[in-house]
Amino acid sequence: MTRATAVAVAAGLGLVTLSACGGSGSGSAKADSKTVTLVSHDSWAVSKSVLKDFEKSSGYKVTVLKDGDAGEAVNKAILSKDNPQGDVFFGVDNTLLSRALGNGLFQPYEAKGLGQVRPEYQLDKDKHRVTPIDTGNICVNYDKKYFADHKLTPPASFADLAEPAYKNLLVTENVATSSPGLGFLLGSAAQYGDQGWQGYWKKLKANGVKVVDGWEQAYNEEFSGSAGGKKAGGDRPLVVSYASSPPAEAIYSDPQPKTAPTGVATGTCFRQTEFAGLLSNAKNTKGGKAFLDFLLTREFQQDMPLNMFVDPVTKDAALPASYAKYAVKVAAPETMAPKKIAGNRDAWVKTWTSLVLK
Repeated sequence: MTRATAVAVAAGLGLVTLSACGGSGSGSAKADSKTVTLVSHDSWAVSKSVLKDFEKSSGYKVTVLKDGDAGEAVNKAILSKDNPQGDVFFGVDNTLLSRALGNGLFQPYEAKGLGQVRPEYQLDKDKHRVTPIDTGNICVNYDKKYFADHKLTPPASFADLAEPAYKNLLVTENVATSSPGLGFLLGSAAQYGDQGWQGYWKKLKANGVKVVDGWEQAYNEEFSGSAGGKKAGGDRPLVVSYASSPPAEAIYSDPQPKTAPTGVATGTCFRQTEFAGLLSNAKNTKGGKAFLDFLLTREFQQDMPLNMFVDPVTKDAALPASYAKYAVKVAAPETMAPKKIAGNRDAWVKTWTSLVLK
């Protein structure tokens, strides 16, 4: 998802990215009152010391099962909900939230610390089936060197991306298989309306937009501005990624640059919020609740930015200085109500597929 490259680098720096594979309905979770099993997408990461603090204070041992990107992980969790692989699921975002809730994936629990979560992130505040954990923005990133070398002003808005000056420069992800790809579609729908987004995507297609399956391929293979893209010979200087991608590029560079090598087109952003929830048929509900409480502690919230490259959702959490140094502020990202996403997502994905891929 979101931060696969940064998470891979982080693993070598002492961060916990435990992984184990389990097929749908495999019943990997054990009825062990001293073990809490977390099911997540591939970008889960936490500092070892922070996780050890939870294990020491709570008495629970944490096992992590990673199940692919966000969409894949949610789908697997739904298919295995009667015999879940774990106790807590982390990583369902606002683009997929209605699908998870509509399929009864979670049981209610009002986590301790929820009062510290900013109200705009509490999208299930009446039922508490999910707990907001982090937030960020899906945005087009640009390769600063490319635009400087070509004496071309980087795009700043959705409309700019359809201009002839940016023909054959943008790579994005398939909205049917990628969370950032879907977020970018929803951002364009919020910008241009229920009908207008279709005409916009016709313009992007005519302007040479390239579509690949997922974020990893788009960012680390096709995008000329990323460390991975440079090695892979990527030739697209525009990519749908995250506002937190430039900090990741800068922080893991050696030596660290004064400014990030990539920038953000802040007029192309869509707000993404990720949630965690207690699975409906969790075998260790007590431990699962304790773990959800832990995810809202200041210690964990302040640990996330340099591990998963997302922003905290609680009022009392501060950004690490190195993250804040390179962070890009998005003043007014596009948003969309979960109910509207639920009512249109599948139809929009189908329409997008026929417009862009056929």
